[in-house]
Amino acid sequence: MIGKVPGELLEAFVLSRTGVADPRVLQGPAYGEDTAAIRLDRESDGDADGDGDDGADRDVLVINTDPISLAVERIGTLGVHVACNDVAASGATPAWLTTAIFLPDDDADTLDEITAQLDEAARRLEVAIVGGHAEYAPAQAQPLLVLTCLGLTDRYVPTSGARPGDRLLVTKGAGIEGTAILATDFADELRDDVPPEVLQRGAAFFEDVGLIEEASIVAPHAHAMHDPTEGGLVDGLIELAVASGVALEVDRDAIPVREETVQLCRAAGVDPLRIFGSGALVAAIPPEAADEVSAGLDDVGIEHAYVGTVRDGPDGTLLLGEETFTEPVRDDMYALWE
Repeated sequence: MIGKVPGELLEAFVLSRTGVADPRVLQGPAYGEDTAAIRLDRESDGDADGDGDDGADRDVLVINTDPISLAVERIGTLGVHVACNDVAASGATPAWLTTAIFLPDDDADTLDEITAQLDEAARRLEVAIVGGHAEYAPAQAQPLLVLTCLGLTDRYVPTSGARPGDRLLVTKGAGIEGTAILATDFADELRDDVPPEVLQRGAAFFEDVGLIEEASIVAPHAHAMHDPTEGGLVDGLIELAVASGVALEVDRDAIPVREETVQLCRAAGVDPLRIFGSGALVAAIPPEAADEVSAGLDDVGIEHAYVGTVRDGPDGTLLLGEETFTEPVRDDMYALWE
């Protein structure tokens, strides 16, 4: 089976086994939280609830670790963006990366291609690759990367901070990352059903999977932010609802979905809202800040929409049009690889 470990197993065997308690840890392992946050100034009480009301003179180190293995054609590029996105979606500026590279064989060309992609993407994001590991793992069928990104902030924004009454913001659109993968890794399978120009434009979505710029605009105002990846926008919203202990009411028709995404998903038989979603930022914004956030995004030409609201329970529920979700969903694209 491909995909994340179920929440009940995480609770039983992962989240309860975290070593010693450390008072400097503002955010440790938790369902829906993609990053850890560590207070570097031991003297400050910090701002564990993400209000930004105190401790503004100290630094918080934000850390994310993410694997990537299935998007073969642009695995290095996507790996850098996915790791950096989570740090940015926590209100920090990505600064450093470590990379662990596992290769199925000793093909030097594969190593060359992956590290060239890593280097190019890191340079574009102005992030330093400061260490890592590389080895051969012949039991694997394809390359696997594990990247750790670190960055600093003075205001950590968790996934768990959404409050009833907040408005739900989505930037760019659903399925940006999944569209790019469909247009490249699955181009041969979809070529008969999708015009070549749509495949070409879809492949260019790799240029849109980063969200550092919009996160820097949204973070000063947001109660919560999240980077939807596996399981797409649906699973990202469920994770935000569960982490925050709230319900989310979302208008499916209000969610931006690009035409290339619509056509490629139709041809592949997948739901645009349930495929890899890097490139979209989900945020819970207090109503009084919504216009200012929109103006900031408009100023730099980032498409976005307010798609719903946060409300009191039942906790962890996503109301998406006529559908109700209370459990995580499996990414529709996994069936294409099985």
